[in-house]
Amino acid sequence: MLIRRPPDIPSSEITPKRLYLRRRDMIAGLLAAGVLAAGPRTRATAAPLPAAKSPSSTDERQTTRADATSYNNFYEFGVNKDDPAKYANALTVAPWSVKIDGLVDKPATYTLEDVLKSAPLEERVYRLRCVEGWSMVIPWIGFPLAALLKSVGPQSGAKYVAFETLVRPDEMPGQKGFFQPLEWPYVEGLRLDEAMHPLTILAVGMYGETLPNQNGAPLRLVVPWKYGFKSIKSIVRISLTDKQPPTTWNIMAASEYGFFSNVNPEVDHPRWSQASERRIGEGSGIFTKRRPTLMFNGYAEQVAGLYSGLDLRANY
Repeated sequence: MLIRRPPDIPSSEITPKRLYLRRRDMIAGLLAAGVLAAGPRTRATAAPLPAAKSPSSTDERQTTRADATSYNNFYEFGVNKDDPAKYANALTVAPWSVKIDGLVDKPATYTLEDVLKSAPLEERVYRLRCVEGWSMVIPWIGFPLAALLKSVGPQSGAKYVAFETLVRPDEMPGQKGFFQPLEWPYVEGLRLDEAMHPLTILAVGMYGETLPNQNGAPLRLVVPWKYGFKSIKSIVRISLTDKQPPTTWNIMAASEYGFFSNVNPEVDHPRWSQASERRIGEGSGIFTKRRPTLMFNGYAEQVAGLYSGLDLRANY
């Protein structure tokens, strides 16, 4: 069938062919992985995701995929670093939807496919710094969170963005049993200007493939200048609000985990120093290498302006 373009549509509003083809290939890849497929208990499997490398990427040596997918914090599957890789395969990731509500013009429950229409995918090689003192360099595949937020129309009163993770105890063993390490659902939040910053992305893949379950499939946040626990996984709700939202680790231990959680080598965790870090894959035990922690995880040039005049010791 031949589809003709109406003469009154300006060329500026037509999606360029290269972007259309990339998006088509991306959705096809997610379909092949089972991420967008309907049906009971569908799980993601590795599938290629085409994406152009972003100029925001670091040139540092990347952490191996084996390390990045086997050493994780994802308490919904257990408190040990290898628990997510052991148990996350039980997680059903399709069909998947995200509720977007609060101070937006277009509140609704959006399918993952709807969310993926926000912007073309890019590969962003970002540093990931954990508050426990370890770090990685990971090639994420995703798109700017700002694109999704703009598509739903933030209202003038919106000042913060709140996020919520899935609760499904029958598939997430860390959410059931007598001992619960955290309160569920896991929740996080950003100021609106942080959420709209070009470095903030929603990731659907890594290492050129769809996102593994243990790394937050099918949709996770990545905020590279903040400690890793801010990059919430398996997102099911995004809310815009005029009030600072509660965040899980701040609820559990406010003296140790502040709302901002910017990587700052000058502000120690109450139980350990944040001045240095160990890069996963660079030795172990007494041979573990350590490197100086960079302010804002090395992204100070891009994001320091967000905090002009803010006391970063009081607002840790």
